[in-house]
Amino acid sequence: MKTLLLVGIGAGDPDYITYQAIKALRRSDVIFLMDKGAAKHKLNALRREICARFLDGHTPRFAEGQQPEREREAADYRASVDELNRDKQAVFEQLLDEQMADGETAAFMVWGDPSLYDSSIRIIEAIAARRSDFAYDVIPGITSLQALTARHRIPLNSIGRAVEITTGRLLAEGWPQGVDSVAVMLDAKDTYRRFTGQGLTIYWGAYVGTADEILMAGPLDELADKIAVTRAEARERNGWIMDSYLLRKEGTAQA
Repeated sequence: MKTLLLVGIGAGDPDYITYQAIKALRRSDVIFLMDKGAAKHKLNALRREICARFLDGHTPRFAEGQQPEREREAADYRASVDELNRDKQAVFEQLLDEQMADGETAAFMVWGDPSLYDSSIRIIEAIAARRSDFAYDVIPGITSLQALTARHRIPLNSIGRAVEITTGRLLAEGWPQGVDSVAVMLDAKDTYRRFTGQGLTIYWGAYVGTADEILMAGPLDELADKIAVTRAEARERNGWIMDSYLLRKEGTAQA
């Protein structure tokens, strides 16, 4: 029997990692990394830094798989995501078959938390549904939204009110009903710019917890264009962008 651990490692700062995650990595024989290309080499460099800093002399071996790419301009978004996950599943299974011996434990170091806008759990569930030679467990981590609100020193929700966590693609369809605060991830289109003139406050962050961190907060009407320019420049400079933001209706009390 092989054991696979999906280990949430936090949103960028190596100090975000939990002691539970450290213990999981210390019991791993092999750590799986996904190669996402030269532009994102910092992500795996931080994973290796976490291991060097916290594993207390334990030296698991590293095995890398090639990260498949999603067709960004696909007409059917859901179909493109499903195809991407099938491709990832094939890579995951190859790592399980070729890089692990029976009785060994492997860890996938998942950015943030495996439960929030990450496909790892679904992929491993699909593999587990058709083969019985491995078991798996999930170790939670600090999410990008937790890191974002902590860096801005704000709560996620208003007193007695719900908060919705959504994507830029869904936010483009309109403000969610019954909420005062909307946390947005995976927004490649600067969707917040559609909501100027509505008295909203934005709390935005990119590369939160890393040396490249950028934070902005204030009235959306004043910051929308500045954030869009800053975001574009950061993406050009680094070759990729990892950002999120919270939109809140002004005048709502925070919890």
